Amino acid sequence: MAKEKTYYAQLLTPEGSLYDGDVLSVTVPGSSGSFQILYNHAPIVSSLGIGEIVIEIEDKSTIHYAVSGGFVELNNNKLAILAEKAEEASTIDRGEAITLRDELKKRVFSLREGREEAEIELKIAENRAKIAEI
Repeated sequence: MAKEKTYYAQLLTPEGSLYDGDVLSVTVPGSSGSFQILYNHAPIVSSLGIGEIVIEIEDKSTIHYAVSGGFVELNNNKLAILAEKAEEASTIDRGEAITLRDELKKRVFSLREGREEAEIELKIAENRAKIAEI
């Protein structure tokens, strides 16, 4: 059986590098919907929305990250993900994420002003809580 082809990927945040190495595939939450990047994918630049990044490495295992915005660029089998904020699923405190989500839900529904920003915070908190369960 032929070996699956890999390519190089980096996941960077303002705090530092979260992933740096070869991958089989990466799925990202594009602003128009999630998409998967495989070896020899056409060059692409896209903005990221709030969602999940899934990195599949050579042994077929996956690493999951909660992400809230940023950009992704692929050219010549080199992928750079520049995330505003990203957290590996295993590092998210599930209880804290659920508590924050529930508090934000209550707050959003009582707001008259600043509701749009609060709804974005709630969406990020809901995403973190969902990914913490993986």
